[in-house]
Order: sequence, then C-alpha cells, then structure tokens
Amino acid sequence: MPTSAPTPSLRREHPPLGLRERKKAKTRAAIQAHALRLFAQRGYAETTVDQIAEAAEVSQSTFFRYFPTKEDVVLHDRYDPLLIAAFHAQPAELRPIEALRGAMGAVLGELPADELELEQARGKLIFSVPELRARFMDQLAATIGMLAEAVAERIGRRPDELVVRNFVGAVIGVAMAAMLDITENPDADYLAAFDSGLAHLDAGLPL
Repeated sequence: MPTSAPTPSLRREHPPLGLRERKKAKTRAAIQAHALRLFAQRGYAETTVDQIAEAAEVSQSTFFRYFPTKEDVVLHDRYDPLLIAAFHAQPAELRPIEALRGAMGAVLGELPADELELEQARGKLIFSVPELRARFMDQLAATIGMLAEAVAERIGRRPDELVVRNFVGAVIGVAMAAMLDITENPDADYLAAFDSGLAHLDAGLPL
C-alpha cells in the first residue's frame, strides 16, 4: 500500500493508559471479538447476549456495562480515536488526504491478520443487517464532525466551513464504497480498497 512520510511515534503525543483503563479496553475488545466470531458462526439475529457473555467469560451485567445493546457491540469502533491521533501525528507539510492515507497505514496497516479480519467482518455485518446499517447511518454525523475538526485544525480553517465538510464528506463516501466492496466481495481487502479510493479522490475522481 502506498504510504506517506514516516509517522512520528504516537507514544510521545499520547501517554500510555493507566492499568485500569488498559484492563477495561482489553475487556471491551475481548467481548467484541467473541461477539463478532459468534455472529459469523451463528448469525447476528440467532446470537444472544448470554451466548456472547459466556464466550467472553463475563457476566451479562458486565456485557451491558460495556455495551448497552447487542447492536452497540458491533457498532463500537475502537480504531477511530487511534486514526484521529495518527492523523494529527502526520508531518505538518502533508496535505490532508496524504495525512489521512498515512494515518490509515499507520493504524490499520499494522494490525495483526486476525484483528484486521475481525474489523472487516464487523464492517460486513453493519452493511448486511438492516438495523445495524440504520444505526450506522445515524452515527455518520458524529464521525463527519470528528474528522472535520481534525482536518480543520491541520489546515487552519473552521470545521463548519463548507469546503471542509465537502472534503470530509468525500472521504466518508470513499470509506463507504470500500465497505460495500468487501461486503460484496469476500476476498477484497478493505485497507487496500480504501487507500485506492483515497488515491482516486486525490486525483480528482477521473472516470
């Protein structure tokens, strides 16, 4: 995958989490991983919260402490904050789209194969289950706002400026196109599809 300039270490920008926070993040990730595997094996509708809790070796109350609903265990995206941090850490001279491609490579490109497989399975599930797809669409405004803040800070503009929102909307469109690609093609690579889409966007979307 094409990459930009080397990414500075995120550890200098973001101190390591405390022990309690690390344990909570580990538990949340484990519950989600077990849930996604069960959904793949049994189907989303056929899998219960009790089955997920049993597989993750936690109580039902612990499950609900981390995820208010079964939908939330799929919709939770633990990589968004990491991608925003990696975006901010990219060299200042890079254009926003270059910084975004570098951030994607720095975070998703370094994932172990099993974690990347689970993340792709999560994306496929969101687009294949109507109630998940509807909730995901509802959450897009928050995602657009978060990315607009990051882009605006990098270029010295306001996040509510139309040009910033236009750019972010185009990026979200690329992300959704890549997600549809892996939903329809089981052998597709989401990271490669997303990066290729960003390159196409950067070239002016020639057809």
